[in-house]
Amino acid sequence: MIALAFAAGLAAHLLRLPPLLGFLAAGFALNALGFEKTPTLDTIANLGVTLLLFTIGLKLDLRTLMRGEVWGSATLHIVGSTLFMAGALFVLKSLGIAMAADLGWTALVLLGFALSFSSTVLAVKILEERSEMGSLYGRIAIGILVMQDVFAVLFLSVTSGKLPSIWALGLILLWPAAKMLRLLLDRVGHGDLQVLYGAFLALVVGYGLFEAVGVKGDLGALIVGMMLASHPATAGLAKSLFHLKELFLVGFFLSVGLGALPNLAMVSMALLLILLLPLKSALYYLVLMRFRLRTRTGVLS
Repeated sequence: MIALAFAAGLAAHLLRLPPLLGFLAAGFALNALGFEKTPTLDTIANLGVTLLLFTIGLKLDLRTLMRGEVWGSATLHIVGSTLFMAGALFVLKSLGIAMAADLGWTALVLLGFALSFSSTVLAVKILEERSEMGSLYGRIAIGILVMQDVFAVLFLSVTSGKLPSIWALGLILLWPAAKMLRLLLDRVGHGDLQVLYGAFLALVVGYGLFEAVGVKGDLGALIVGMMLASHPATAGLAKSLFHLKELFLVGFFLSVGLGALPNLAMVSMALLLILLLPLKSALYYLVLMRFRLRTRTGVLS
């Protein structure tokens, strides 16, 4: 898996494409060769996503989420995009397109909701490659993605019928505990101890603690990162975790390719959905313009 991921990633890089496209291709190639996802690969993939969300939190000012163009845009877009995508799928159903022909109204709305989301992993990777995580449009985009994660958690909590434990109320104690976590960040210095402390914060305090009380663990990692965002040492902490996170994220892209090998019906549906992407992007732009952003900022966001 490592050998094929490296070869495909290098090939994509030489073609001036993001290496993550090569990692995805490697996953499909491994699938075609008869490989299957393993619990170890799933663990590596989950570690990568959790560390990614933690490092996003380290760079995200809570005040960004309170801005109207973030929570307002995220809310308006998810409602409008859900209706638009569900309507588009209904048109495909009416035309008798395979995979859409048997969908009921509940499935249409559910899939429309799922297709209204954007990929946090892909967006952050692009912003990091352009070194624009701290730009205005980057902060707005990340803020919208975080709000989408919140909507997803609320949706999963309601539809699964599994409410968080009563002990989840105790998570509010993390707010005063953040002072102690910041003090420890001053004491660990740099190097291997700083990397280990970052992993402890993301995987134990964030993921582990939130999962234990029935709340989505990777959201917990994001929240813990945001609680430390104002500390001057967080830039060094994010930098020390960067390569560890990047290595684990290779497992995430491989696991996507290993999930299923596309057949003709899947490829046909994917191509039809790709035709809708410009319209989804246009909806983002129209929603952002309602909050009086500059045209350039709206387009880049």
